[in-house]
Amino acid sequence: MNKINGLLLREAIVSDLLILKEFEQSLIEYERPFAPNLKEGFISYYDIQKFIEDPDSFLLVGLLNGEIVSSGYAQIRKSASYKTPEQFVYLGFMYVNPIHRGKGINGELIKELIAWAHNKDIHEIQLDVYAENKSALNAYEKLGFKPDLLKMRL
Repeated sequence: MNKINGLLLREAIVSDLLILKEFEQSLIEYERPFAPNLKEGFISYYDIQKFIEDPDSFLLVGLLNGEIVSSGYAQIRKSASYKTPEQFVYLGFMYVNPIHRGKGINGELIKELIAWAHNKDIHEIQLDVYAENKSALNAYEKLGFKPDLLKMRL
């Protein structure tokens, strides 16, 4: 467990599933304006319980005053056969409760996920972000991420 600027970061546990599933639905609703091809109604992006149980995944939650206010995961993945390095860590499920945004919580969480990757001797870190999600783009660029490949739709 780490305490950073009043924020307590810890690995997610199965008893966190209910709030994490709520975060997932809030994240999906936030992203719908950026993704007109998302199906209507209830959808799910993640197998959250698998992230908790999988040794190649690290799901973190952030707490303020004992309340879970943020989430994010890191997952070891194999690179395509034509890319180096052979493995990378993918970051996802980056969510901060709206009333706690702008406090640097997501940045601290990402730093902890990157440290986990480095402890696994993996230094290639990737994530996806919608091109029109300017606030997320700015936040990731502040942490050193650079645009790579832009997927386009017609």
